[in-house]
Amino acid sequence: MKKSFIALLFFPLIGFGQTNPAITGWLQNTTGIMGSHYVQGNPTVIQDNVEANIQSVQYSTNWAYVTTNGIPAYPTGPFLDGNPSIATDQNAIFKFPLNPTQNSGTATPTTGGNIGVFINGVALFDYRDGVAWNTTNNALCGGLPGMTPCPGGPGGSLSWNRDAVPAEKLGFDCSKGHPAMGNYHHHQNPSAFNLDLNVISSICDLYAADGLYTIQPNQHSPLIGFAYDGFPIYGAYGYTNANGTGGITRIKSGYQLRNITNRTVWANGTDVPDGPVVSSTYPLGYFREDYEFIAHPGQEDYLDVHNGRFCVTPEYPNGTYCYFATVNETHNSAYPYAVGPTFYGVKSASKVTSITEPVTTYVSSAGIASLEEAGINVFPNPTAEIFVIQVGGLVEEAIHIRLVDLKGKVVQEQTIQPGSTLGYIDISTVYNGSYLMEFSTKTDRITRKVQVLN
Repeated sequence: MKKSFIALLFFPLIGFGQTNPAITGWLQNTTGIMGSHYVQGNPTVIQDNVEANIQSVQYSTNWAYVTTNGIPAYPTGPFLDGNPSIATDQNAIFKFPLNPTQNSGTATPTTGGNIGVFINGVALFDYRDGVAWNTTNNALCGGLPGMTPCPGGPGGSLSWNRDAVPAEKLGFDCSKGHPAMGNYHHHQNPSAFNLDLNVISSICDLYAADGLYTIQPNQHSPLIGFAYDGFPIYGAYGYTNANGTGGITRIKSGYQLRNITNRTVWANGTDVPDGPVVSSTYPLGYFREDYEFIAHPGQEDYLDVHNGRFCVTPEYPNGTYCYFATVNETHNSAYPYAVGPTFYGVKSASKVTSITEPVTTYVSSAGIASLEEAGINVFPNPTAEIFVIQVGGLVEEAIHIRLVDLKGKVVQEQTIQPGSTLGYIDISTVYNGSYLMEFSTKTDRITRKVQVLN
């Protein structure tokens, strides 16, 4: 039975046409949404003159071409580790296979730089940050200020490679992203720090932002991107069983921290030059090699060595291989975070300078079927200063918000754009009393009662 199900999964990807999620799954910017950013010391967001999300999607028989500036709809920055870069226009065209295939040979390792693209056009990086342990002089090396270059250069192979997620936490913005020479990217689940059950960064306190989506433990997480082998990437939750049954559960990484105090061998027993001992300066998890993979036979909610599995999803009702942006029980990012340390499929996607074959342009018709199901949360309520509106899951269509008094007069308005999840209504100059907050899309409208206490 299991072999028959897995064999079936290879076929649905062929001949999708305009129903292939690699064509339809991107957040296209059809209304001129612009990016924005913070600078350190200023809690007021600064509007940019670069369009956010995806600018166009075109496709041929075998390929999807995604044009993007690499800028999200949520604010970026600031980056408090001294990173002098800001998110800048990448003017990129990404080419993705419509029929990704399993790599039947030696698995291809992920590398530094882009290893995938989120549905809003923002780059996905793997765990690494280009810093490693130089066992010759027993010090960190890499391309960061104050560091000596690593032997062999940025692509050199060293025994102990730093994990960006714990090591560079200070440099991530509220949405858990940062730029590399202007290329804004995420190494990890792109949901804001302050939405985690255990908040491990205070960056959102002053520089409020959101992220690509909000984790909803009772719903299958949305499709959030595609890896460079063409297979889809989902958020943190999915169906317990690969065939789409068993209810919704957190999908778990098969990697765990090793029980070591000295860094002398890898998890597979290979004797390598020694790294630094485990300490408060170099805690367990500081290096990628601090992890080991543990198989979980019969437990389909655990992922394989690539951080994926075969599964049925809402976008792939007949099943496909898919990756997950893994988190732990408190929703903090869990290694290997999204894809890696190797690809499951044949790495065939790439960044191209032009499209050299006949293509068709896809016009998105994505929308929100039900605002009630979107999980809209208004807080604090009552309040005297500002209402914060947080939308659960992924926002694929603009949600228009109006604060209306009981006589029907519109007092304040706001819009939550696709690819963001957060909105604000300033009521510091609004009179005391009861009001209605209306939420609307092209096809749906709901209202909530709110109280102003000025």
